[in-house]
Amino acid sequence: MSPGVMSTGTTPAPGLEIRDITVRFGGNTAVDGVSLSAPPGRITGLIGPNGAGKTTIFNTCSGLLQPNAGTVNLFGRDVTGVRPAARARRGLGRTFQRLELCDSMSVADNVALGVESGLAGDRPLRHLASTARQRRQIASAVADALALCGLDGDRNRTVGLLSTGRRRLVELARVVAGGYPLLLLDEPSSGLDTAETDGFGRILRQIVARGTGILLVEHDMVLVMDICDYLYVVDFGTLIFEGTPAETQASDIVRAAYLGADQEGS
Repeated sequence: MSPGVMSTGTTPAPGLEIRDITVRFGGNTAVDGVSLSAPPGRITGLIGPNGAGKTTIFNTCSGLLQPNAGTVNLFGRDVTGVRPAARARRGLGRTFQRLELCDSMSVADNVALGVESGLAGDRPLRHLASTARQRRQIASAVADALALCGLDGDRNRTVGLLSTGRRRLVELARVVAGGYPLLLLDEPSSGLDTAETDGFGRILRQIVARGTGILLVEHDMVLVMDICDYLYVVDFGTLIFEGTPAETQASDIVRAAYLGADQEGS
């Protein structure tokens, strides 16, 4: 653990764990010795100012970046050198800040892609044919994800015609349908209004109640403080604090670096 970083609570069951991760781009150190854990059954928040290194940490967790030092462990196995697709097959799903949906396809077909990609794995020709059992598996997973995310009434609508809020839910339903026990969610409330954000938060809590773990990068501090169980705060690529939302709000270090004076007494 980095010097000066505060820690509270007990060690949770292993899910996603990064240990002493350092990432450099040329002579610039974007992430410097960061460690964090995102266990099953918990929403873990990763917050900090723009440019603090959050996306770099996320990309290292998912395998899009290889660290210069440190390790990434997934459910107790070292996956530091494992490609993103292989990490997905081992249970790690991810959404991106920029919506990555097939706008000309229906909601149900978009959500089905989350299941089909897992069934195909590293053999893309499997997308061309599926067994009756696999088709039943896909249909069941899609129906469950649509119901969980409140999209039953939209299942046959074209995704490109939906509002940003509904499209965010489609993206969430797609990764939920994939059955991943650990999710990385990158700015999932971006573009949502207050009511949509509240509803989105309730859905995330339902997902976690099933035993899924979530690592969340999010700038909406109302949402973060409402739904997260534990927080990590980074600044200039360094972990400066970890603790519960209440402890984070009370931290002078965090207020000075990120939350600001308006959080005083909140």
